[in-house]
Amino acid sequence: MPSVLITGAARGIGRAAALRLATLGWDVHAGVRTPADGEELAGAAPQGRITPVLLDVTDAAQVAALDGVLGDRLDAVINNAGVAVTSPVEGLGADELRRQLEINVVGPVAVTQAVLPRLRASGGRVVFISSVSGRVSAPLTGAYSASKYALEALADSLRIELRPWGVRVTLIEPGAIDTDIWRGALETVDAAEAQLSDEHRTLYRAHFAGARGTVKRIQKQAAPVEKVVNAIENALTSPKPRARYVVGADARIQLVLRAALPTSAMDAAVAKATGTPGSA
Repeated sequence: MPSVLITGAARGIGRAAALRLATLGWDVHAGVRTPADGEELAGAAPQGRITPVLLDVTDAAQVAALDGVLGDRLDAVINNAGVAVTSPVEGLGADELRRQLEINVVGPVAVTQAVLPRLRASGGRVVFISSVSGRVSAPLTGAYSASKYALEALADSLRIELRPWGVRVTLIEPGAIDTDIWRGALETVDAAEAQLSDEHRTLYRAHFAGARGTVKRIQKQAAPVEKVVNAIENALTSPKPRARYVVGADARIQLVLRAALPTSAMDAAVAKATGTPGSA
């Protein structure tokens, strides 16, 4: 049976992908951060199909330990673990920016490096869970978009570099998906605003008000997580997987507008969609 390593498998896209692939007969190594999460996930899958692996992608020792945890053969890795830091760039703390990049960029690269010998031997697949935000930026999500832009660039290079060994590299680019991140987005916006200095809180009050309205609208429109899992399954099983799978009508619309509009018009469209104030 084929085998796969999935990071960030305790919830959201990672959990849904782990359960789908386990049901399809894959042997799933599910990266989780606590034993309890691993036990719960393994219990929800067909017996023996999911093996929990303690894996914080920013922990070099846990990444190095993968060599002794995985079997001799690995057919795919799904780099799914990630976080979204919310802040205006002006108020973004250096430590928060580093955390964003360590988890969303450095971690996936480290995990991929650790398993590439096995994937080279199997002619396997590398899948990165990116985002439409890796090609379209919005207010208050600059750090998150920066991490996804970086991931896209690294994946593009890796895809060409691994051609001699037949290892395919795919980016999944979802829009808004109905997972914990969006369900808790209002609380995330509130916490981000509270962490700002008094000066920045005053300056960006209207931006955050617009963000709350945007979140409420998107929460009603978010696509089911199964759509992302379908794209992941295609990326792993298609004889000729795409370089990119765009998931969700909102993601496709953003990319069409980005290609069609000049930058000034795109900026205005994003500002309007996010309730961001215009120029004085």
